[in-house]
Parts: sequence; C-alpha cells; structure tokens
Amino acid sequence: MDTTVIRHYLLGLQERIVGAVSQLDGRAFRTDAWQRPPGERLSGDGRTQVLEDGPLIERGGCNFSHVHGSAMPPSATQHRPELAGAPFEAMGVSLVFHPRNPHVPTVHLNVRMFAARPAQAEPVLWFGGGMDLTPYYGYEEDARHFHRTCRDALAPLGSELYPRFKRWCDEYFVLKHRGEPRGIGGIFFDDFCEGGPERGLAVMQAVGDAFLGAWLPIAQRRRDTPYGERERDFQALRRGRYVEFNLVHDRGTLFGLQSGGRTESILMSMPPVVKWRYDWQPEPGSPEARLLHEFLPPRDWLA
Repeated sequence: MDTTVIRHYLLGLQERIVGAVSQLDGRAFRTDAWQRPPGERLSGDGRTQVLEDGPLIERGGCNFSHVHGSAMPPSATQHRPELAGAPFEAMGVSLVFHPRNPHVPTVHLNVRMFAARPAQAEPVLWFGGGMDLTPYYGYEEDARHFHRTCRDALAPLGSELYPRFKRWCDEYFVLKHRGEPRGIGGIFFDDFCEGGPERGLAVMQAVGDAFLGAWLPIAQRRRDTPYGERERDFQALRRGRYVEFNLVHDRGTLFGLQSGGRTESILMSMPPVVKWRYDWQPEPGSPEARLLHEFLPPRDWLA
C-alpha cells in the first residue's frame, strides 16, 4: 500500500477537526510545524496544533506526525515480538480536548498506522486507534449519543466490530493500579490488519470521520451549563486520574517517549489544572458519586 495516501487522509482529518473546533471555540489554534532530519534515531515531520485558554477549550491539541525509526520500541512490539528491532514507519493523528466547563466531557481520538520492515521478511502493515469520552458529570443522553455514533461508523465494515472494539476500549482505558475506568469508553483497536491493509485503512478512516459527529453535539449542548467551584474542583480531581493513565498505561504516550519523539507534542494531552487529594470520597448520593458508581463501570449504553 502507498502510505502517501494515508498521509494525505490524516492531514485532511486534522484540518477538518481543528477547523470545526476552532469555529466552535471562537479562537484559532496555534500551529507548530516541526521536522527531524534523517540520521537521527527518529526522523520525520509533523504538525502540532494547540488551543489554550479558550472559552470552550481550556487546553486541547490535535497532532499529526509521520516518523521513521531505525528500531521499533518495546511499546510498539508488545504483541509482535518478532518485529522487535525492525526499522519502522509510523503516522497518525492524536487529539485530546480538555474543556473549561466541567459539564463538557474531555474527549480523546487517535488513528494511526504502523509499517515495520524486517530485514529478512516482507513489510508488515497494521492500524490502530479509537475514541473515548471522559465526562465529569454524567448525562445518559450524551453517553448514548457518543456510543451510537461509534457503532454506526463501524457498522458498514462489520456488525461485530463495535461490540468487539467497545469491549477492547473498556478493558484498555482502566487505571489498573486503582481498578478504576478512566471514562465511559467508546471504541479502541490496535494491531489491526484483518482483511488486509485496505480494510484496515477503511476502519481507521471510519473512526476518524466519525469524531466530529460524536463529540461536537455534546460540547454544544453542555457548554453553557452553569457551574461553580465545587464542579471545577471535582473536574481537577478527575483530571488527575487522566494524567495517571497517560503516564503509566497509555501505549501512545510510551511509544512517543521511548522512540525519542517530540516531548512537547507528546505531552500536549495533559490538562492545564489538576489536583490530587488523599483518599478523597464523594458525598453519598451526589452527582459526583453518581458518575463514579453509575457511569464509569462498563455498561451497554445502547441497550
């Protein structure tokens, strides 16, 4: 497969998402194009686009990167040990938007392609990605909409994909050291090459193309919901869990850091204001307790 086709799609996806979110926020993203010359451990180029201190987005970024490396890092060969040490090519779009209003959920999207080129074997190409929602206050209408959009995006490619990718997402986005889900899930897939590169690309595109329809209506619906210091405090505590997951468990973050990637672009996913509090527990019967006990445990949102 000609990977320039994939690059063209990913750059276009980044432009569409950044344009739509910038229009909704009312502020422009800062664009930072970067390039790493051949001869380094990791070479290639990318475009980091970040929005901070907006009326809707307190901090958010949407990255495109396309890199070549001399040896696959451990995080990328976790399920493919036979490719350890092989030269590789990787490209993708990754975004995280942390809204200011605690009633608007944080959202994450990643779509990516890997190509490994072992010296004594044919190149191996696979895809990964997904999107997931991390609310601070639970709205069943929003959860159903997000999951319904994910299901409908994958349906033309196989009715079995949504339940399979949802379960994968529920199992992946968990703070294992706490036994606690990060959010209400969505879809996630990795090391996907079933049916050949063309089908893998189609799955990746279906996920990327569905993002704006999955999250923008929720952001528009909740952005003007009143909130106070109590809600902001809880948002900061839950953001702490987000940071824990990204630094301890997230394969994309680990891949970027282990492969010598651009640190500022990798860590743009971190929220701007975060709190940790020793053994904090929500008040019984409160909206905060409802999120933890009714929304975070995995469930079938489309039942």
